[in-house]
Amino acid sequence: MERYLVLEDGAIYQGTAFGADQLTVGEVVFTTGMTGYQEAVTDQSYAGQILVFTNPLIGNYGVNLDDCESIQPGCCGVVCHELARVASNWRQQGSFDDFLKQMNIPGISGIDTRALTKRLRVAGTMRGKLTATKQAAKEALVKLKQIEPTSNLTPKVSTLRPYPNPGTCRNVVVVDFGLKHSILRELAKRGCNTIVMPYDSTAAEILQLHPDGVLLSNGPGNPKALPQVLGMIRQIQAKLPLFGICLGHQLFALANGADTFKMKFGHRGFNHPVKEIATGRIFFTSQNHGYAVNPQSIDSSVLNVTHTEINDGTVEGLHHKAYPAFSVQFHPDAAPGPHDAMAIFDDFMQMIDTRKEERNAEEN
Repeated sequence: MERYLVLEDGAIYQGTAFGADQLTVGEVVFTTGMTGYQEAVTDQSYAGQILVFTNPLIGNYGVNLDDCESIQPGCCGVVCHELARVASNWRQQGSFDDFLKQMNIPGISGIDTRALTKRLRVAGTMRGKLTATKQAAKEALVKLKQIEPTSNLTPKVSTLRPYPNPGTCRNVVVVDFGLKHSILRELAKRGCNTIVMPYDSTAAEILQLHPDGVLLSNGPGNPKALPQVLGMIRQIQAKLPLFGICLGHQLFALANGADTFKMKFGHRGFNHPVKEIATGRIFFTSQNHGYAVNPQSIDSSVLNVTHTEINDGTVEGLHHKAYPAFSVQFHPDAAPGPHDAMAIFDDFMQMIDTRKEERNAEEN
């Protein structure tokens, strides 16, 4: 069955339908990851977006429930060059096509994703729509520019109620802006007793749980759409160790006087080189973001830049000068992706332990 992808600049791509049988509108973005299509689609940072895979073949190892990053993904659509006809892997529990049908996500295959990616790199991310006919694609052009598919998405993907991820040590609160389950896995590996809180939780609600540290999760959309959380961050960082990831990094920057901007086409994939300024080490990272911190807006008396992206100089890490609070733009949980930066979770654990030792010394 035919399916069409139309972009707001008038480009129309014809392909073959797979996944859910429905029409969808979203911001068209591309990811350069060669694996991890299931993790990418279920990452809530892709909420409101139609995801283009630059790797020419996807679906070849099927899907399994263990690798999902959310239960109800917010991704609007999938675009690929070729969908594998047969999947083969000892862990698979079903096909990618059936998985998308179950998740109500439409897909289109058989198009020139290389040409599409080049268009997005030149023009930047664009609104797009998947339609069943070419005529419908032409008619969609009129309305596309009036739609903002990625505005104020966090309330749609954040948990509505607190829930636990039990552990045996270190009480950690995770503020959910669009949480990846891999973050919970990394905390669980380190024995953390975790409570996940809604994005709009107040500092008082968090502090009454007596956490040893607070983590600000990843999530979709523009960080400036969440001004109500900045006060909470300022209060928490003055009292507890704080760690921000991706959207959490951008919110941490905004809370401390810096500014953010929308990138032309963002960083999405698992091969982004990042330099740790203090050591000069370079490691590859998993990234998924369309916004970044403006380096000129950072007050050097408040924040230190700890990491930068090698290719374009993007700010990839920050550390507060007065408080045990820091953030990274990339995903140290790396699900999927290189594990070069996994030790950053250990840095957070060390920060928590050091603060607990200091408080115990003060009390004694």
